Amino acid sequence: MAILVAYDGSEPAQKAATHAFQRYSDEEIVLLRVVEAADGSTGAGIELAKEYLADRREAASEDVVEEVADLAGATEADYRTEVAVGNPAREIVSFAEDDEEEIEHIVIGNHGRSGVSRVLLGSVAEKVVRRSPVPVTVVR
Repeated sequence: MAILVAYDGSEPAQKAATHAFQRYSDEEIVLLRVVEAADGSTGAGIELAKEYLADRREAASEDVVEEVADLAGATEADYRTEVAVGNPAREIVSFAEDDEEEIEHIVIGNHGRSGVSRVLLGSVAEKVVRRSPVPVTVVR
């Protein structure tokens, strides 16, 4: 079984990863980095968009590996990184659904937006909580 951590490098995501490494040190931790695809990128041509996203995916994967060593700290937790391209909430839920046999829990950070900014921007954590096939822990 594994714990899925939504990881974008932000402070809330770092707190979520640290929480997962401390709380679930006996489980495999899967750090999922979602690279958002720009809505207009397909207008420049499908092949150009594919190349651009492949480059961003590779760079994101390298960034996660460098950052995670610090977050894991002294724990001997088993972890791996995954990178997806698309809408963050959709990709996190999709990853958990596709690996429902393996993923038993999701840990996600929350930026703590409220009011108008939350309504206008939406909340990835809220969407994941509502749509997830497994339990979700939101870390603030």
